[in-house]
Amino acid sequence: MTSNTDLNDALMARARRVIPGGVNSPVRAFRAVGGTPRFVERARGAYFWDANDQRYIDYIGSWGPMILGHGHPAVLEAVTKAAEQGFSFGAPTEREIELAEEILSLVPSMEMVRLVSSGTEAGMSAIRLARGATGRAKIIKFEGCYHGHADALLVKAGSGLATFGHPTSAGVPPEVVQHTLVLEYNNIDQLEQAFAEHGADVAGLIMEPIAGNMNFVRATVDFTRRCRELCTQHGALLIYDEVMTGCRVALGSAQSVYAQAIPGFEPDITVMGKVIGGGMPLAAFGGKRAVMEQLAPLGPVYQAGTLSGNPVATACGLATLREIKRPGFFESLTAKTRRLVDGLSAAAAAEGVPFSADCQGGMFGFFLLPQLPQNYTQVMKTDGERFNQLFHALLDRGVYIAPALYEAGFVSGAHSDADIDTTVAAAKEAFSLLPK
Repeated sequence: MTSNTDLNDALMARARRVIPGGVNSPVRAFRAVGGTPRFVERARGAYFWDANDQRYIDYIGSWGPMILGHGHPAVLEAVTKAAEQGFSFGAPTEREIELAEEILSLVPSMEMVRLVSSGTEAGMSAIRLARGATGRAKIIKFEGCYHGHADALLVKAGSGLATFGHPTSAGVPPEVVQHTLVLEYNNIDQLEQAFAEHGADVAGLIMEPIAGNMNFVRATVDFTRRCRELCTQHGALLIYDEVMTGCRVALGSAQSVYAQAIPGFEPDITVMGKVIGGGMPLAAFGGKRAVMEQLAPLGPVYQAGTLSGNPVATACGLATLREIKRPGFFESLTAKTRRLVDGLSAAAAAEGVPFSADCQGGMFGFFLLPQLPQNYTQVMKTDGERFNQLFHALLDRGVYIAPALYEAGFVSGAHSDADIDTTVAAAKEAFSLLPK
């Protein structure tokens, strides 16, 4: 399609005049891979259609929430009914209680939960709660783990051990991140030294159990166990950021997966989003009753939100959670995702392309590397140019993966074996075009 007939080009030119970069979230801009973003007109099941009415098999699923696929009948019915009753009240509703009860039943490490509107808001509030509950200031995070765009968490590591954070965004003063320590993911030695030096001042350690913003990098069992042990030993709170993994990698979220390998394992605070909202703006953070009761109006830690517990969003999330609880759903989703990852691996091997991949539940990731990386430094060794070529070759064949090297992918219950077979065939053709 020539540029003068591609409606995506026209929409992007129009968007750039009124929206910074033409998009309302940076990764949508295709700046990393080049080319023009696809402007979505509609979606159904495992597919979406762009402004040119071109259909794509969708492996981002709104970056994770669409675990049932687009337009699931039970979700549509629930949202429609809720919208007819009212969009927002600024007052409590019974459905907020129902959703909270549903979340707590799936993630028993939480005894109480507070609903908010975004993952960033949930992560920011969890950090404030940890500081308020412990009376301490310092926070440990890991390079390559993204916890939203709150000022205190927009930091990366410098050289050396336990480097104090330096802002990675303009507009974040250095003093805002002076209490944030950034360590290498899966590095137990750094972790132990950081607690040895700063343990008495650490309010909390925040981590993604599977880092989904450096593609797909899972925490090792030993690393996870040590995070839990050191937090307990030093009186810090372990904050599990399950915005991406929550009810996505398993019905009980990633913490249930790690609990199988670490008896009794559970975090102190859990941050959730995406799947629990079913595609609506909804997130949550929760933990043990004694910690959560530090929140206003019971305690001194303030947090509020006009649209928190929005009645339409809670209807969407509640319907989604009830569907994924159905017997056999996660077994089927896991099998589909494994089928995709194994197919991609075989296709790459057949074309002699260095490739490694991993998956859990309905979340997956791959690297143009012979072995799976364990941290951000290793992830950065991936050949970005080759990935960009692969991305566009798949796009040309009707397969939509994340338009960035450092993002995980997602399979939904709506993806069929035929969709996966089509994807693998397209990938084999795409791999054959990459320089050897």
